[in-house]
Amino acid sequence: MTEIMPSTGAVILEEEGLDEPPRRVSGARYLFSKLGGAAVSMVMVILLGFFAFRILPGDPVASITRERQLNAEQVEQLRQQMGLDKPLWQQFGDYLVNVATLNFGESYVYKTSVSSLIGDYFWNTILLTGTSAILAIALGLWLGQHAGWNHGSLFDKITSGTSLVLWSVPTFWLGLLLLMVFGGTLHWFPTGGMLSPDPPTDPLGLIGDVLAHMVLPVITMVAVVYAQYVMVMRASVMEEKSADYLTTARAKGLREDLVRRRHAVPNALLPAVTLVFMHIGGLIAGAVTVETVFSWPGLGKLTYEAITGPDLPLLQGTFVVFSAIIIAMNLIADLVYRFLDPRVRQA
Repeated sequence: MTEIMPSTGAVILEEEGLDEPPRRVSGARYLFSKLGGAAVSMVMVILLGFFAFRILPGDPVASITRERQLNAEQVEQLRQQMGLDKPLWQQFGDYLVNVATLNFGESYVYKTSVSSLIGDYFWNTILLTGTSAILAIALGLWLGQHAGWNHGSLFDKITSGTSLVLWSVPTFWLGLLLLMVFGGTLHWFPTGGMLSPDPPTDPLGLIGDVLAHMVLPVITMVAVVYAQYVMVMRASVMEEKSADYLTTARAKGLREDLVRRRHAVPNALLPAVTLVFMHIGGLIAGAVTVETVFSWPGLGKLTYEAITGPDLPLLQGTFVVFSAIIIAMNLIADLVYRFLDPRVRQA
């Protein structure tokens, strides 16, 4: 319907049933909304990090003094040193101040700063999980794209079946199995730790010793994680395989291999990119099981020792750090996905 405004002579076109185009969300607004969501999640983590661990069974003082004969006065003095004699609200206030200053207090067991402990063990976890993440991503995306492109083939069936089996295997069970077979029975690899009791002194020998200790825990983490990338990449490639733009590319005379690599795979990578960043944070946090099984000196093993204490300052510190990494990775995933996919920017 056409309407002419008498005062201005302007012509207004109205189309019945025509939907308005979607409003485009600005980059700044999108960024601030995601930052706000991450901040709220972090606040919830901080609150949970205090109250959840206060209900854990066990008394830290009783655990520390289990093998020592102390009278009631000495036990009470130890409780005062740990701050456990203060009211709960006062302990919570001290905890908030410590978190705000990145000072999580002193470990009950190690008798040293929790922040320094986390700093010492953090890079060992990054070495283990970073290596595992790189291998799992590369292997999973490569297998996934070939399985999806050759859907129904023998390669696809073997790849998908193996991935589903490994995806369902408990991490600790697989780690124990590898440890028993290749470390205990065959003696091919070390059974635990990061270094041998008598490590080499030369740099190359030291690196080789660390790599030998990394083999079994890295295989364990890669075997469980890579399957997720396989299945997501496979599904994305299968969805893109029948798209019209691939038909156009074939009509131009491009070989199937070029159609897959230059056109199908870049678009199919979008869901996988989000999964990569989300799982990097989860992989670091999930290192607790693997590091405990293989006695790898990282944050995961440190967390396990804090739970068995219970070492409340150390447990709170590792929990906040792990949660912060997961929240940060999820935030990066949202921002990267919006940058890569214009459809998200226009949603």
